[in-house]
Amino acid sequence: MTAILERPMTTGFDALLRTTEELDTPDGFKAELIRGKIVVSPWSSPFYKLQMRSLRLQLAAHVPEGHDADTIPFLFSFASSERAYGPDLHVADLAAFRGNARHVDGDALSLVAELTSVSTRDVDWQEKLEVYGRPVPVYLVLDMQAEEITAF
Repeated sequence: MTAILERPMTTGFDALLRTTEELDTPDGFKAELIRGKIVVSPWSSPFYKLQMRSLRLQLAAHVPEGHDADTIPFLFSFASSERAYGPDLHVADLAAFRGNARHVDGDALSLVAELTSVSTRDVDWQEKLEVYGRPVPVYLVLDMQAEEITAF
C-alpha cells in the first residue's frame, strides 16, 4: 500500500520537505517527496534484508574515508530537484549527520542503492536515476524482478 498526499507546488519545496519530515508515519513506513507529492510507503519487505545486508557488508571495506555504509532509514533531500528520498542503502559522509536536522543533504551521499519492488520499479529506474545522477557518484539499481544489478 502506498498513500500519496498531494499539495500544490505553490507551497514550495521547503514547506513540503518540512511536512514530509514531520509526518508521524506508522512503524515500518517511510515518507518521501517525489514529483512534488508526499508519498508514504512501507519500508522494504523482510525478504530484502539479506540482500541489503550482503551489499552493505561488501561495500563497508571500500567506502571513502569518513563515510559509512548503512541501511538505516534517513531522508536525503535534493533541493535543486525538489525531491527527498529514503534510499534502501546509502553510503554517506558521517559529518552530514551532525546537528538536529530532520533530513540529510543529498550532497553527502557517495553511493545509493535501491532495490526495486513492483510498486517502486518505475520510480527507481526513472525518477530516482535522474535525481541521484547529478550529485551522487554511484547509483545502484538492484532490479529484484529481473534479478540484475545496474551501476550508474
